[in-house]
Amino acid sequence: MTAEFNRVNEKLVHQWAVWSLIEGKFVDPSGAEFTRTFVRSPGAVGIIALDGDKGSRKVVLVRQYRPALGVTTLEIPAGMRDLEGEDPILTAHRELEEETGLVAATMVDLGRHISAPGMSDSFVNLFLATNLTETKIDRHGPEEQFMTIEKIGFERCIEMIKLGEIQDAKTVIGLLLVALTAKTYI
Repeated sequence: MTAEFNRVNEKLVHQWAVWSLIEGKFVDPSGAEFTRTFVRSPGAVGIIALDGDKGSRKVVLVRQYRPALGVTTLEIPAGMRDLEGEDPILTAHRELEEETGLVAATMVDLGRHISAPGMSDSFVNLFLATNLTETKIDRHGPEEQFMTIEKIGFERCIEMIKLGEIQDAKTVIGLLLVALTAKTYI
């Protein structure tokens, strides 16, 4: 049996872009009140895009600067669910096209994961994209303007995770989900 926690109230502390800083008051199972501050987010999508023919497909990755870390990371294409009410699969199609200039004829829902449950309510919906064709790129912001696209073999990507060369959580989780549940697409 799980102990019951209850949210008493919450207030908006700060709003910026698509995120909100929330201060919530809670009651623990013993009846004691406590306060927590967290980020409310619309969530995001991540796309494991496999390019080429089955048996020799490569993973489409983007290398982009991440200001919070001060480094450039290698990641799957991804983006915020910043259009209210938009179905996550439509966001995935849009983000894949904007960042990589690719359109997927096949988009498979792999599930979702909680990004950082200790500080945010954000979920990342993950999709597997195949049967790709090229279209225009429509990047937004300086990080995307200077990102590069890399196509790397699937098994090499798994090795890069083991070596710590790929550390981004959505990328690691997405690639491992494909390895565990959707390997027939590779």
